[in-house]
Amino acid sequence: MKQLNVGALIIGDEILSGKRADKHLPKLIELLGARGLSLSHAEYVGDDRARLTESLRRAFASGQVVFSFGGIGATPDDHTRQCAAEALGLPLALHPEAVALIRERMRDVAAEEGKPYEPQRPDNLHRLQMGNFPEGARIIPNIYNKIPGFSCTSPQGGTVHFVPGFPVMAWPMVEWVLEHRYAKHFHSTAQKEHSVIVYGAMEAALTPLMVAIERDHPGVKVFSLPSVDDARHGRHIELGVKGEVGAVTKAWPTLLEGLHSFGANIGPELVRTI
Repeated sequence: MKQLNVGALIIGDEILSGKRADKHLPKLIELLGARGLSLSHAEYVGDDRARLTESLRRAFASGQVVFSFGGIGATPDDHTRQCAAEALGLPLALHPEAVALIRERMRDVAAEEGKPYEPQRPDNLHRLQMGNFPEGARIIPNIYNKIPGFSCTSPQGGTVHFVPGFPVMAWPMVEWVLEHRYAKHFHSTAQKEHSVIVYGAMEAALTPLMVAIERDHPGVKVFSLPSVDDARHGRHIELGVKGEVGAVTKAWPTLLEGLHSFGANIGPELVRTI
């Protein structure tokens, strides 16, 4: 089965300004990794409508799966729903199921506060805008407060799943999407990373070996991670290959042979399932 390409789009001026630290990226990597999936790309964008629309346009055109975090509320700085509609060339429309869930949430809040539910009150009518999605969107359930997210797929096959910026809501919603939409991809392609610590070498000197391995072993990626002040190994390069288990197994002896012929001073090996 073809490997699922998953990306992340993390939205909000508060992230870019440093007012809030992003927690979504490491959590998404964790949630994907637990299911044998990996993150292929990530992008941060502020609350600028033109820039966000362009980012979403690229996501929809990519044919890949993207999780978008933030900006789906109903305050003036929440532009994600509008930008998604613009990127798709579709109108916004109140989603009947989303509206029903939002109304249910408003009734719950009124009951908790011991007040009557007033559906026509201006603030309650405004809250319905949180169910105003691009036409044809599918909802993502929110177990925290019932206010749903939504998913859209473009004609090019790109699918973006929109969840709130609040981790307590967003992360269960991401898990729901993974379990209900992509379970067939879980652990479908075993991936492996095999590397070795190389002391005293320069990346430039190792580059021809890296190029040759990628040329002769299709499907394998070579990576080089230099460190200058590592507490354990000091100055070194972690050099390795990653990809499907079979391909990595074939490429690994080539990497070691190349390092030995180079006369490299090599240390411990590291193996990781990804």
